[in-house]
Amino acid sequence: MAPPSFPNLTVLAHPLIQHKLTILRDRRTSTRDFKQLVNEIAMLMAYEVTQDLPLEPVDIETPLEKTTGRQVAGKKLTLVPILRAGLGMVEGISQLIPSARVGHIGLYRDHDTLQPVDYYFKIPSGEQDRTFFVLDPMLATGGSAVAAVSALKRAGAPRVRFLCLVAAPAGVQAMLDAHRDVPVYTAALDRELNAKGYILPGLGDAGDRLFGTR
Repeated sequence: MAPPSFPNLTVLAHPLIQHKLTILRDRRTSTRDFKQLVNEIAMLMAYEVTQDLPLEPVDIETPLEKTTGRQVAGKKLTLVPILRAGLGMVEGISQLIPSARVGHIGLYRDHDTLQPVDYYFKIPSGEQDRTFFVLDPMLATGGSAVAAVSALKRAGAPRVRFLCLVAAPAGVQAMLDAHRDVPVYTAALDRELNAKGYILPGLGDAGDRLFGTR
């Protein structure tokens, strides 16, 4: 469902997503379990997010007879994690969509200015025929998300969706202001940001918790 003030936002309230997100938030959750939960939530989110993908007929032969089935139309989907935390979401979605290509966008947030700094961009060719899923566990200030989507659009990507585990109102608003045509999907719309730009209640620094760093 989409909160009235954010028409581009869908909060995925599936019971399994909410259950796993609660465990993910817990400070006692180990690095190993955190990684596994991010994988599982990303897979469940992808199932929800891909419900409206267009299908096309395809003729196949079963062991018994010929028949016509349906498959996803157009070129393969492309997953674009924002390095580094977005990497944690790739495996779960790839298990559901093993044919998906994977690009990478390198961005980090300057802890003093809270502005995104880019250092890497690599995506598959044939941009105009692809649907891109930008992946990042957190949508906080929105700076990195907006920068990543802007980079994809400059490269010629016509269809972009943004997937995150937890979002703050400020981040969703930033995406809405910059890219009104980009749907945002999240497992939770949290209360606010603190003075350092972290989401409250949030789940901490997703990158540090994924990779066991500080």
